[in-house]
Amino acid sequence: MAYLEKKGVYTNVLMAGFGGQGLMFIGKLLAYCAMKRGLNVTWIPSYGPEMRGGTANCTVVISDEPIGSPVISAPEALIVMNNPSLEAFESKLKSGGRLFVDSSLVTRKVMRKDVEVVAVPADDIAMEVGEKKAANLVMLGAYIAKTGVISKEDVAEGLRELFGAKIQFLDVNMKALEKGIQHTKT
Repeated sequence: MAYLEKKGVYTNVLMAGFGGQGLMFIGKLLAYCAMKRGLNVTWIPSYGPEMRGGTANCTVVISDEPIGSPVISAPEALIVMNNPSLEAFESKLKSGGRLFVDSSLVTRKVMRKDVEVVAVPADDIAMEVGEKKAANLVMLGAYIAKTGVISKEDVAEGLRELFGAKIQFLDVNMKALEKGIQHTKT
């Protein structure tokens, strides 16, 4: 049974990295897919002051009940795609939470011993499927494989709807998503 089919659904995730890595997109995609399933969602983006290459993060909250606040002080899951994001957010992750790390780019060791670390060489995998910009979908694949929060089919439908005219990118993004799922299951 997928996570979202249970009653009492409540989960949240903070996604962080450099601007341009597509974290805002996968956060929006996650929220959109959950909303399509009839759940309540919030998606809150946050950008650093730099024009390009600065830090960017977003939070997504998913619940089958009304969401009182989109603010997350201790996320249940954290997806990080660079060293500065690990440095900034590692200590905020809830004890017992899941920390998804792009091990292709994050070179700093995770210090926490009270969280599950899921290391995914997302940039390397994205290069294997032929599109470096798809590393975000690799990370989303790892996240949905571990949490069951939405299905691969939900993501495929969401990508078709959100990409619209850019549908030519669907295949490579679905390959990246699948590779992230498979990497996490092994």
